[in-house]
Amino acid sequence: MELSMLLDYAGDPRRAADAAAALEKAGLDAVWVAEAWGFDSPTIMGYLAARTERMKIGSAIVNVYSRTPALIAQTAAGLDALSGGRALLGLGASGPQVVEGWHGKPYDRPLGRTRETVELCRRIWRRETIDHHGITDMPLPPEKGGRHGKPLKILTRPVRRDIPVYIASLGPANVRMTAEIADGWLPTLFVPEKARQVWGAALDEGTARRDPALGPLQTVAGGLLAIGEDAAAARDLARPQIALYVGGMGAVGKNFYNDLAVAYGYGKEAREIQELYLAGRKRDAAAAVPAELCELMSLCGPAGYVRERIEAFREAGVTMLNVNPVGPEPARLIETVKGWLR
Repeated sequence: MELSMLLDYAGDPRRAADAAAALEKAGLDAVWVAEAWGFDSPTIMGYLAARTERMKIGSAIVNVYSRTPALIAQTAAGLDALSGGRALLGLGASGPQVVEGWHGKPYDRPLGRTRETVELCRRIWRRETIDHHGITDMPLPPEKGGRHGKPLKILTRPVRRDIPVYIASLGPANVRMTAEIADGWLPTLFVPEKARQVWGAALDEGTARRDPALGPLQTVAGGLLAIGEDAAAARDLARPQIALYVGGMGAVGKNFYNDLAVAYGYGKEAREIQELYLAGRKRDAAAAVPAELCELMSLCGPAGYVRERIEAFREAGVTMLNVNPVGPEPARLIETVKGWLR
């Protein structure tokens, strides 16, 4: 099991990137950079490539609406070149709030767009001449306004033709597709004890259609990390983020994270969190997050308990433990957990 962390995208990106880079010496294997509607992730990922030597650098996530498939492929290839083959391309459909509210694009055909983007990225990295017509047309045909375009292949030579593609997915159809075509899976709000209950059938169906050449599906999941006799209190730090996703990442009736909380068995709580969050009562929404959910999503407590939680994530199929170290000595926490994973 590898060890990674998600860069804090709500604060100072340079300070957060410097802190993550410092953890490379402590044993951190990868860092993921989110985007949402804050700073773009590729800029920060390029900075991390210059500040690190060994760790992998991934987007978590680049959405498939705001950039063309060709630009996504170019960006991943550029990062892979700058980092010496350490790029991870995290893709996803995001959600209607971000896609329509921020990027001004209709939230249509999310699965088709994701599948097509993965296909085109891999073809571009293989330096194929692209003549493709689907959701995206390359080149643009005359009947859609094209006049002078011709099929092209990427001008430069990618360092790798098989940059790993991770897909962020939650719904059954999307998870099924992820298990079929992706190198890895980026689930959010992952509860290991409930993973098979919620996603088991979709993962099995997608795996049955998977090309063996891809190898086993890699899974990235984890949560807050704090070790000590009084560390359980750190679980409450997860409340604002859970409330943001369950309550604010979408609209009523169209929030994938809220749907997930319902699937976990927290239907009443999910409705309350959303009502409070959308009413602007963010603190009350965070307070409404069930303590049990905070515990199941985190790795906070005495050393023996944290080791048990790590094994729960491992048994649920997690291959890269994604942690958020809490406290004044993040390097010590990373070193400790990395030692347990060896």
